[in-house]
Amino acid sequence: MTRYKRQDPELTRRKFINVAMGGAAAVGTVSLVSALGSAKPVFRLTPELAPPMSGDVIVHADPSRYGEPVKVSDLSADKLVRAWPMGKTSDGGTVIRDKDPTSVLALYRFPKGQIVEPTKLDATIDGEIVAYGDRCTHAGCNVGDNAQQPGLMNCPCHSGQYDPKQGCKVIGGPPPHPLPQLPIKLQGDQIVATGFFLSVPYGFNKEEDWEQYTEQVKEALG
Repeated sequence: MTRYKRQDPELTRRKFINVAMGGAAAVGTVSLVSALGSAKPVFRLTPELAPPMSGDVIVHADPSRYGEPVKVSDLSADKLVRAWPMGKTSDGGTVIRDKDPTSVLALYRFPKGQIVEPTKLDATIDGEIVAYGDRCTHAGCNVGDNAQQPGLMNCPCHSGQYDPKQGCKVIGGPPPHPLPQLPIKLQGDQIVATGFFLSVPYGFNKEEDWEQYTEQVKEALG
């Protein structure tokens, strides 16, 4: 008499099918969650969720000055000013686009001649004032000033480092690409965006994805 219990082949077959279906469902669920997590649901887009757009006024994000337009006199080379874009609603009112963290900005003012390529110089103000998206392209943390090297930027999460005088190119750590530059101009005494980010911000994998999204934004809110 064998000491091993003989298994019913029908039960074994059913068990295999159930496990396989369960595994497939789990994989499908993970794939769906991943897709939804990385997608930008334009059909739910509101002015508060929109990225910086042409015509948006750049305003302070600091709670003590929240919503005040950023002035040239507020800016310096050794301390970034964190800001949000402020746009218009369909009825002509104003709205601060602060519901998507990817829209947060970092602005600097450097002495003339210090900002060089690969910065898009025609997207700065007089080659002195420059604006970037302020979410690290590695894991999405807010980037801040480099305390040891004023004028450079450091991500506190994984030590990514950027040079805002050179297009915010990566000069250390794990970020895969530079922070995206926002084209700006001076309109009266206000700093105003003249378009979308010039390269892929955090949350987008490819240039084509970002371009497709901005076209959908223009269609939805333009």
